[in-house]
This record gives sequence, structure tokens and C-alpha cells, in this order.
Amino acid sequence: MRMSGAPATPAAAPTDAERVRSILAAAHSMTVVTDGLRSEVHQMEGEDLLGRLHLHPAAPAAGQGAAALGEDRPVIRLEFTDIAPTPVRDRVRARVTVIGHLLTPYTDNSAESTCVEYGQAILETAEGTSYIGLEELDQAWPDPLAPYEAGMLTHLLDDHPELVTLLLRLVRPAPAAAVVRALPLALDRYGITLRLEEANGHRDARLPFPSPLDDVEQSGAQIQALLSAARRRSHRNTLPA
Repeated sequence: MRMSGAPATPAAAPTDAERVRSILAAAHSMTVVTDGLRSEVHQMEGEDLLGRLHLHPAAPAAGQGAAALGEDRPVIRLEFTDIAPTPVRDRVRARVTVIGHLLTPYTDNSAESTCVEYGQAILETAEGTSYIGLEELDQAWPDPLAPYEAGMLTHLLDDHPELVTLLLRLVRPAPAAAVVRALPLALDRYGITLRLEEANGHRDARLPFPSPLDDVEQSGAQIQALLSAARRRSHRNTLPA
């Protein structure tokens, strides 16, 4: 039990709402489903989704429930797939579905923004499924590393693979001899996640930063802190030759 007045333990991973916001912010494409039609939207840049679609809370007219009001409006589904930028097994890290009702018509090539009455966001990961309301989503912020994560992880793997091996010293429980490959899977303001692959499966190991970062400029120092801690470890967790 934490004593009153003691500092709270910092979060070691993003919340579900933060993860959804980060996936939306970094998305380069999405699938839009409405009126029974599916269309692919590509070449999205950063927060282009929020410029393309305005999410509004349900606001039923006087004497009408939200469900009754929504029945006359087309349902819209926005589907996103979060893919690991490195060649790990099972590269789909998460799926996000945003469901709502159209308040204004949607077309793929319209220059006008589309208004959507927000229903819920659904986050599906290997850990399970969660549902995020609009207030929770509004209060969350995209991870500052989200737009840069893919480039940072591929740079680490392609140009500094020895550092991935070094980080294995921090993994607990220590990697077994059955591990045949370790790759960086994810990077966010709270830490880095490695995927340890065995012949018949894999497990993920999360290595938290000493403290969450607030800006991408702080990432170098935090990663160096992890590497320094790994070098101080007396034993060596190395992959078999």
C-alpha cells in the first residue's frame, strides 16, 4: 500500500486512450465504411484525420434519446491498423475502430470537413479489447514519439543492432537459450518494447525509461540511460550463435 504523501509510481505504459490518440496521429491510411461501402483513404499526414473529420458528442434534440436520433443518420466506421515498423512476427500491434453517425455527408475527395457524432472507439490488442468514450479520448494526448517511432525503430535495427542485443541485459526474466531473435517492437514516451522470438512463439519485454519524456528531443538521453544501465549489468544476455 502506498503511504499518504508518497510520490505516485510513474506510469510505465500508455493508457488505452493515449494509445488510440497516438495511432490516429501517426496513421497514414484508414478504411471508411458507410452506407455499406468501404473506401481506403491513403497518404494521411499526422493529425489529418482531425482535420478531415470533426468528432462531436451526442446531442439529442429535445424529447429524443441519442439512440432514436441516431437511427436517421448513416453509421460511419473508421478502421485503423497499427503495424510494427520492424519485421517482427505478428506485425499487427493493434486495431482501432471509431464508430459514430454522420452529421454531414462524407465523400472521399471532399475538401470540406465531415462532422461525426461520436459513438465509441474500440481498441483491440493482444491483451484484449477496450472501449473509449469521447471525454476520455479528448483528455488524452498523442504520444510525442508517435510520428517518429517508425523511423527511430528502423534506424535502431538497421544501423545499431548491437544495441538491441545490449538492451537484452535488462530483460527480466532473462531471455532463455530458446530465443532465436530479438527485435524492437514499439517505442513511446514511457519506454521501449522488445519482441523475443522463439522457434514456436514469442514474448514481449517492456523496458521503461527512468521517467516519461515530454518531447522527442528527450528521447536520446532516455535511451542512453537504458543503455548505460544495460552496460552495468554483470551478466550478459546474448542470443545463441
